[in-house]
Amino acid sequence: MGLLSLAIWTPVFFGAVLLALGRDDQARTVRWLALVGSVVSFLVTLPLYSRFDRTTSALQFVEKAPWIDRFNVNYHLGLDGISFWFVLLTAFITVVVVISAWEVITERVNQYMGAFLILSGLMIGVFCAADAILFYVFFEATLIPMYLIIGIWGGPNKIYAAFKFFLYTLIGSLLMLVALVYLYTKSGGSFDIATWHRLPLPALAQTLIFFAFFAAFSVKVPMWPVHTWLPDVHVEAPTGGSAVLAAIMLKLGAYGFLRFSMPIAPDAAHEWAWLMIALSLIAVIYIGLVAMVQQDMKKLIAYSSVAHMGFVTLGFFIFNDLGVAGGLVQMIAHGFVSGAMFLCVGVLYDRVHSRQISSYGGVVNTMPTFTAFAVLFAMANCGLPATAGFVGEWMVILGAVKANYWLAFGAATALIFGAAYTLWMVKRVYFGPVANDDVRGLTDINAREFLMLALLAIAVLWMGVYPKPFTDIMNASVADFLKHVAASKL
Repeated sequence: MGLLSLAIWTPVFFGAVLLALGRDDQARTVRWLALVGSVVSFLVTLPLYSRFDRTTSALQFVEKAPWIDRFNVNYHLGLDGISFWFVLLTAFITVVVVISAWEVITERVNQYMGAFLILSGLMIGVFCAADAILFYVFFEATLIPMYLIIGIWGGPNKIYAAFKFFLYTLIGSLLMLVALVYLYTKSGGSFDIATWHRLPLPALAQTLIFFAFFAAFSVKVPMWPVHTWLPDVHVEAPTGGSAVLAAIMLKLGAYGFLRFSMPIAPDAAHEWAWLMIALSLIAVIYIGLVAMVQQDMKKLIAYSSVAHMGFVTLGFFIFNDLGVAGGLVQMIAHGFVSGAMFLCVGVLYDRVHSRQISSYGGVVNTMPTFTAFAVLFAMANCGLPATAGFVGEWMVILGAVKANYWLAFGAATALIFGAAYTLWMVKRVYFGPVANDDVRGLTDINAREFLMLALLAIAVLWMGVYPKPFTDIMNASVADFLKHVAASKL
């Protein structure tokens, strides 16, 4: 078993053990075992960083073994600069989510913790898969634990939200399966993704394949106008579910564009780039305006996620190094920042049991330490320099300037709208006089909550002040990706 298999199956193993425990009177044991499992799962990903060769775009840590011989399906794993950071990000966010649920979840604790650990392993599998069927299995399997997390531990309309999440993402993926079967036949019976990158496909086939993948990945991002499931799911999901959904699961769709849509159908990607850019700008501008009128903090952050992910797809489809690398950096930064903001809402909700902005006011007077963290994450969400939120957005805007000034102008409006809705929320929730007795009775964060938010604050500041380790690892793969897409276009 190689490092990638360890990264995938270690959390799945611990999750299965937790499911086997099965009784709420063992909750203390379950929590500690979940924490140990998540920390061990994160630690086994760290050797990937020290052993990663930054000078090559080739897949590293490759593992390959026959799986379904009849159809030439292999258990084929590999990691390159595009997928590398998402493995570590997934393992890191899982640790934070386990800490966040320590005192909050009191029923079916083993199932809650087990679901998150299994989900973590499946998501890492998506980023490591080098075989298309293996990718599809992991991609679809992630729906099951998240569906259960929403449907069991969610809010009053949790069943509706869980079904909406499941149906939206599953229906889009069915067209992707059709594309996979077509590519299998055209490649002479291979599901190897790298082989598909070299297939000489005619223009019509490329267009059909591009939109088949678009159906699956655009819903997952989510892009406008198929984003409507996200606010409903975020509102009903438990805090940990919202954090993982925003921090990791949305990235599966954007990652799919880089791994499938663009390298397999490069001519179609260029031909339809105008559509992708238009949809991205609508997400950046229109959804930013929608976020400004939200009264529910979770809905505001959910719409903010749609706007920020619009930056990602915009960066990818302007086809230059700053845009693609900026989109990747933005995905990682959004993982830290959006996860942190949802956890901050969870801290307040655990005390007041309301997500409405109007229920708060003057929180800084009773929770000064917590407010310091919350404002830091809000500033990162605005794209404040020296925070993670700035780096990716700035790279995408610079890449857009190279492509077309007016694209950059449209994208830059996101910084204005982002600052408007985020700062307005901060002003109404955290500052001013104490608004009501609920706020007056608040107590500041405890050691567990401090640890949870401090881990994310360190990540946000580290990435904002010193992003070089993040960009160094992806540079070779991004350059090779652009060379391949450009060469195919010529």
